[in-house]
Amino acid sequence: MTIRRLAELLSEPPAPEGTWEREAVYVSAAALRRRVPPDELAAPVRELPGVAGVEVRDNGFLRIIVAVPGEIVESLEPVDIPEPGWPDFPRTWDNPGFVVRYGHTRACATQRWAAELGVPDTGFRPELLDDPHDRRVLRVLAELPGRLASRDPGWETYLLRLALAYHDAHEHAPAVPVGDAPPGPVHTARVRLAAAVGNVLVGPERI
Repeated sequence: MTIRRLAELLSEPPAPEGTWEREAVYVSAAALRRRVPPDELAAPVRELPGVAGVEVRDNGFLRIIVAVPGEIVESLEPVDIPEPGWPDFPRTWDNPGFVVRYGHTRACATQRWAAELGVPDTGFRPELLDDPHDRRVLRVLAELPGRLASRDPGWETYLLRLALAYHDAHEHAPAVPVGDAPPGPVHTARVRLAAAVGNVLVGPERI
């Protein structure tokens, strides 16, 4: 399943809900906006590959559970988000501009390091993006389709949240082998995640 197929079926991107630490959930009010019975819309959603379950809430919203949240990485395309007017200095964690730009730099560097260390660039297995730090990044990335469709996307807040989640993942769920460990499929998956983040965050490739 891709988020694109789900959005096409609903006629709008669903909104991620919760932390995704244990369960990846979207919610949608599409049935109410389209004025169709929620059960009628829920039926084809259940048939989508990758959907683990669909619940109809009392308010008419659909609660959609995704089996493999890492699959979203394959459905996101590069976006051109205007860089907010953050100052270049100070280059400290107190400056959101630095946090975001450094996040982009780290994502680009991860891809270079991975190539140098022999991390395979094929064989992506999205189910391996299951560490809590990876899932936090996926949770923020899952907001992107909805924000792109919004008249008020709130890019400053969004970019900062994505950068902070990625910095944590970079440090605690590394995308490149540590020490003498050989590269493995989990590194391939995390490099693909870094590429997705790098396509969203704004900033230079090197600082």
